[in-house]
Amino acid sequence: MNFLKLILIDTILDILYFPLWWYSRGAILALKWAFGEIGAAQEFLGVHIWIANIFKPMYGQTDIASKIISFFMRVFQIILRSVALLGFSLFYLSVFFVYLALPAVVVYGIGLHFSAVFK
Repeated sequence: MNFLKLILIDTILDILYFPLWWYSRGAILALKWAFGEIGAAQEFLGVHIWIANIFKPMYGQTDIASKIISFFMRVFQIILRSVALLGFSLFYLSVFFVYLALPAVVVYGIGLHFSAVFK
Protein backbone atom coordinates (compact mmCIF):
# COMPACT_ATOMS: atom_id res chain seq x y z
CA MET A 1 0.00 0.00 0.00
CA ASN A 2 2.83 2.38 0.86
CA PHE A 3 4.35 1.61 -2.56
CA LEU A 4 1.16 2.68 -4.37
CA LYS A 5 1.07 5.89 -2.33
CA LEU A 6 4.64 6.73 -3.41
CA ILE A 7 3.83 6.02 -7.06
CA LEU A 8 0.72 8.21 -6.87
CA ILE A 9 2.63 11.10 -5.26
CA ASP A 10 5.46 10.78 -7.78
CA THR A 11 3.00 10.77 -10.67
CA ILE A 12 1.20 13.85 -9.36
CA LEU A 13 4.50 15.68 -8.89
CA ASP A 14 5.60 14.73 -12.42
CA ILE A 15 2.35 16.07 -13.84
CA LEU A 16 2.74 19.33 -11.94
CA TYR A 17 6.44 19.64 -12.94
CA PHE A 18 5.78 18.95 -16.63
CA PRO A 19 4.80 22.52 -17.67
CA LEU A 20 7.80 23.95 -15.85
CA TRP A 21 10.10 21.46 -17.58
CA TRP A 22 8.46 22.04 -20.99
CA TYR A 23 9.14 25.78 -20.92
CA SER A 24 12.57 25.64 -19.23
CA ARG A 25 14.81 22.63 -19.84
CA GLY A 26 12.65 21.23 -22.60
CA ALA A 27 12.60 24.56 -24.44
CA ILE A 28 16.38 24.86 -24.14
CA LEU A 29 16.81 21.33 -25.52
CA ALA A 30 14.39 22.09 -28.36
CA LEU A 31 16.21 25.33 -29.18
CA LYS A 32 19.58 23.53 -29.16
CA TRP A 33 18.09 20.91 -31.47
CA ALA A 34 16.78 23.57 -33.86
CA PHE A 35 20.11 25.40 -34.02
CA GLY A 36 21.92 22.07 -34.38
CA GLU A 37 19.76 21.22 -37.38
CA ILE A 38 20.35 24.68 -38.86
CA GLY A 39 24.09 24.16 -38.39
CA ALA A 40 23.86 20.75 -40.05
CA ALA A 41 21.99 22.33 -42.97
CA GLN A 42 24.69 24.97 -43.26
CA GLU A 43 27.39 22.29 -43.32
CA PHE A 44 25.40 20.30 -45.88
CA LEU A 45 24.91 23.30 -48.17
CA GLY A 46 28.47 24.56 -47.68
CA VAL A 47 27.69 28.25 -48.17
CA HIS A 48 30.82 29.24 -46.26
CA ILE A 49 33.00 27.17 -48.60
CA TRP A 50 31.48 28.80 -51.67
CA ILE A 51 32.07 32.24 -50.15
CA ALA A 52 35.67 31.40 -49.22
CA ASN A 53 36.43 30.32 -52.80
CA ILE A 54 34.48 33.00 -54.66
CA PHE A 55 37.54 34.51 -56.39
CA LYS A 56 39.32 31.23 -57.15
CA PRO A 57 38.93 29.92 -60.68
CA MET A 58 37.14 26.60 -61.09
CA TYR A 59 39.00 23.56 -62.47
CA GLY A 60 42.33 25.42 -62.33
CA GLN A 61 41.52 27.48 -65.42
CA THR A 62 43.36 30.79 -65.11
CA ASP A 63 42.23 32.62 -68.24
CA ILE A 64 40.00 35.67 -67.80
CA ALA A 65 36.87 34.05 -69.27
CA SER A 66 37.10 31.10 -66.86
CA LYS A 67 37.62 33.43 -63.92
CA ILE A 68 34.55 35.46 -64.86
CA ILE A 69 32.43 32.35 -65.40
CA SER A 70 33.65 30.87 -62.10
CA PHE A 71 32.88 34.08 -60.22
CA PHE A 72 29.31 34.36 -61.52
CA MET A 73 28.68 30.64 -61.09
CA ARG A 74 29.78 30.86 -57.46
CA VAL A 75 27.66 33.98 -56.88
CA PHE A 76 24.68 32.09 -58.32
CA GLN A 77 25.43 29.08 -56.07
CA ILE A 78 25.86 31.30 -53.00
CA ILE A 79 22.50 32.98 -53.61
CA LEU A 80 20.65 29.70 -54.16
CA ARG A 81 22.28 27.96 -51.23
CA SER A 82 21.65 30.95 -48.96
CA VAL A 83 17.97 30.92 -49.92
CA ALA A 84 17.86 27.19 -49.16
CA LEU A 85 19.58 27.80 -45.82
CA LEU A 86 17.05 30.52 -45.02
CA GLY A 87 14.26 28.06 -45.82
CA PHE A 88 15.77 25.41 -43.54
CA SER A 89 16.25 28.02 -40.80
CA LEU A 90 12.66 29.25 -41.03
CA PHE A 91 11.39 25.67 -40.98
CA TYR A 92 13.35 24.62 -37.89
CA LEU A 93 12.57 27.84 -36.03
CA SER A 94 8.87 27.39 -36.82
CA VAL A 95 9.08 23.83 -35.45
CA PHE A 96 10.54 25.32 -32.26
CA PHE A 97 7.70 27.85 -31.99
CA VAL A 98 5.16 25.08 -32.56
CA TYR A 99 6.87 23.24 -29.69
CA LEU A 100 6.34 26.28 -27.48
CA ALA A 101 2.69 26.69 -28.49
CA LEU A 102 1.72 23.01 -28.35
CA PRO A 103 0.70 22.77 -24.66
CA ALA A 104 -1.46 25.89 -24.93
CA VAL A 105 -3.16 24.52 -28.04
CA VAL A 106 -3.77 21.17 -26.33
CA VAL A 107 -5.25 22.82 -23.23
CA TYR A 108 -7.43 25.02 -25.45
CA GLY A 109 -8.63 21.95 -27.38
CA ILE A 110 -9.43 20.10 -24.18
CA GLY A 111 -11.34 23.16 -22.93
CA LEU A 112 -13.35 23.30 -26.16
CA HIS A 113 -14.13 19.63 -25.92
CA PHE A 114 -15.32 19.86 -22.32
CA SER A 115 -17.35 22.99 -23.01
CA ALA A 116 -19.13 21.18 -25.85
CA VAL A 117 -19.73 18.09 -23.73
CA PHE A 118 -21.16 19.95 -20.74
CA LYS A 119 -23.54 22.27 -22.63
